[in-house]
Amino acid sequence: MNLRIVGAIIKKDLRLFSRDLFYVLMTAFGLVVYVAMFWVLPSSVDETLRLGVHAEGMGDLLDLGPVDGPKEGLAVVAFDSQAALRDAVEAGTDGIAAGLDLPQGFIEDIRAGDQPKITVFLRGDAPAELRDTIGGFVRELAYAVASVAPPVDMPSLTDVVVGIDRAGDQLSLQDRFRPLFAFLVLMIETFALAGLIATEISGRTVVAVLVTPATTAEFLLAKVVVGTGLAFSQAVLLLGLIGALGTGTLTLLLALLLGSLLVTGVGLLAGSTGRDFLGIVFWTMLFIIPLTVPAIAGLFPGAAAAWVVAMPTYGLVATITAVTVDGAPFRAVAGDLGVVAIWCVLVLAAGLLVLRRKVATL
Repeated sequence: MNLRIVGAIIKKDLRLFSRDLFYVLMTAFGLVVYVAMFWVLPSSVDETLRLGVHAEGMGDLLDLGPVDGPKEGLAVVAFDSQAALRDAVEAGTDGIAAGLDLPQGFIEDIRAGDQPKITVFLRGDAPAELRDTIGGFVRELAYAVASVAPPVDMPSLTDVVVGIDRAGDQLSLQDRFRPLFAFLVLMIETFALAGLIATEISGRTVVAVLVTPATTAEFLLAKVVVGTGLAFSQAVLLLGLIGALGTGTLTLLLALLLGSLLVTGVGLLAGSTGRDFLGIVFWTMLFIIPLTVPAIAGLFPGAAAAWVVAMPTYGLVATITAVTVDGAPFRAVAGDLGVVAIWCVLVLAAGLLVLRRKVATL
């Protein structure tokens, strides 16, 4: 292995990359857009449940005022009419998540042991958990305003949280989008490497390179270095610009390096099979779209499905989130990074094998 020859091939590849205005502009444009979008996204989460209430004839007694809260994550907003309450819930005005319409004589009915009819307004996309929360609030409100005790003792409840308890510490949109932006930058460089390889194959430039003292192994090593270097540098630059490298820097750099090796293997596979621009796009997206699923799944709260966890990029996304949000040490994410490393070896080996066979047929 002659490192001087490898270096010469790397310089040639970087020169070709710099002359391709499409990939250069796409890389620069992607960085600018992703960084701008990140800083525009909210950096905090409002966990207060805003509940609208219309209490016919009981405004003074309830003393709700314009906004009474937030108290223990609940803010009650009073409305003058049922119609206004319904419109506010439907439009989501001021973040109103649900509404309660308490009828005339509500307190008297409760004290008399009757069951007054209460109208609950919910949006069509309201989760089932919100319905349960509203039901519990109505019961507590009834006993509180009527100054009577519940007819039976409330059972003792024990909460068991599975996974990371995010109560009071929900992920902001910035936290959720950070791994996605990092992966999108890596994906851009996958296109660049695949395009470079496909161009050399279709133009038979690789034949001219191998006529020189360069060997196939040196040619392949140069492609791995170029692909990994471009992807890694762009991803590091992105995380630096969005302020994500302040905690667990070495762990994040290792995660990005493994991610860069992974997408480089994908670029080798796509570049070996694509003959033109459309072919490059088709094969690259065929490999990239499944790998993007864990990053997209991170935008939604809840535990990831088993098949998402099995994806090669899940460990990368989990590591970026754990380190940047929770300040997790290396030992806490070592298992995830180990799985990513195994996938890197498999995908990179497959890419090198396919490209080597393709070069041998030219």
